[in-house]
Amino acid sequence: MSEHAEPTGPRTGSEGGRGTGVWFIGARGSVATTAVAGCAALAAGLCPPTGMVTETERFAAAALPALSSFVFGGHDTVDWPLPKRAEALAEQGVLPHGLTRAVQSELAAADREIQAGGPAAGDTRSDEELIAAFAADIEDFTRRTGVARTVVVNVASTEPAPADGALRLPTSSLYAAAALRAGCAYVNFTPSTGIRHPALAETAQAAGVPYAGRDGKTGQTLLRAVLAPMFRQRALDVRAWSGTNLLGGGDGAALADSAAAAAKNAGKNRVLEDNLGTLPEGEVHIDDVPALGEWKTAWDHVAFEGFLGSRMILQTIWQGCDSALAAPLVLDLARLAARAHQAGITGPLPELGFYFKDPDGGSPALAEQYAALLGFAARLEAAR
Repeated sequence: MSEHAEPTGPRTGSEGGRGTGVWFIGARGSVATTAVAGCAALAAGLCPPTGMVTETERFAAAALPALSSFVFGGHDTVDWPLPKRAEALAEQGVLPHGLTRAVQSELAAADREIQAGGPAAGDTRSDEELIAAFAADIEDFTRRTGVARTVVVNVASTEPAPADGALRLPTSSLYAAAALRAGCAYVNFTPSTGIRHPALAETAQAAGVPYAGRDGKTGQTLLRAVLAPMFRQRALDVRAWSGTNLLGGGDGAALADSAAAAAKNAGKNRVLEDNLGTLPEGEVHIDDVPALGEWKTAWDHVAFEGFLGSRMILQTIWQGCDSALAAPLVLDLARLAARAHQAGITGPLPELGFYFKDPDGGSPALAEQYAALLGFAARLEAAR
């Protein structure tokens, strides 16, 4: 598409009608597809904004960009068209029946803005060349669509933690560096390293953009973040906390890799340790069950001790769809990060810890994180 091509997608209600760009890393994955389809549905009034915290009354005066102003694009390594991906999600019950047809044009517009990601096998480009190429794609998108600013959101598959002494940046950090170079706010919704790589510390500080992460808190860990403070506040001694996840889809396949699963589980354990003050015995197991598709089941088994040494058990079962849980949070974060950028707020955003397993500081307790988020909304309101 030429530099002077007409912008694609709706863009009303933000910065004088200029709109807000949302650039997904993993743009053809389940979370990104659900977010694009859901945003279009909400903007058209086809569905209620269930699960979107920023659509509640406490955020009404924060001057967040309207969902109708969002213009989507991104990077991905697969070429499965977004409308087809949405059809597959509808067949599995992730998207409502008939929605894909209703938002077909919005899905197609977003798909036209997706660029080939990388690095693919055999790619001989250096880290600098890859960062420059990714940043150029983002800058071109921002310029052509005429949006006021772009937020880069990582929703790609979990990658293993980088090995000590590795000479190359992990893929997630290449994209994070590209976001910084393009002058974009950045959100890491995955457990991958992203902007947290030591090699990016100075660049992130100098970039003058807001960023937040990491690892979205959507299901099992959200429940742990609620229950763990309860045990500590009631002075109950947690002896062991074990969990099992059964999941399919892209997440199941990605987390079948033991190194990727270890990166994922680190965030789950961190929530327990931060909220309990110590990490109890027990492990989290992740099993890939392709037949489950986009759905997952998570079990937790908590052994705890009460008054006079009485031993007790709490068991929980969480059954849900990660994409449907994650998509509204991703839209929330894109709105909040874009508004922070507009307000001149830079650096890490610990106030968004409510959304993450491994946030940029602040309290680990969900109730306190929510209070901090409301405080951030008030700060954005004051900055109007």
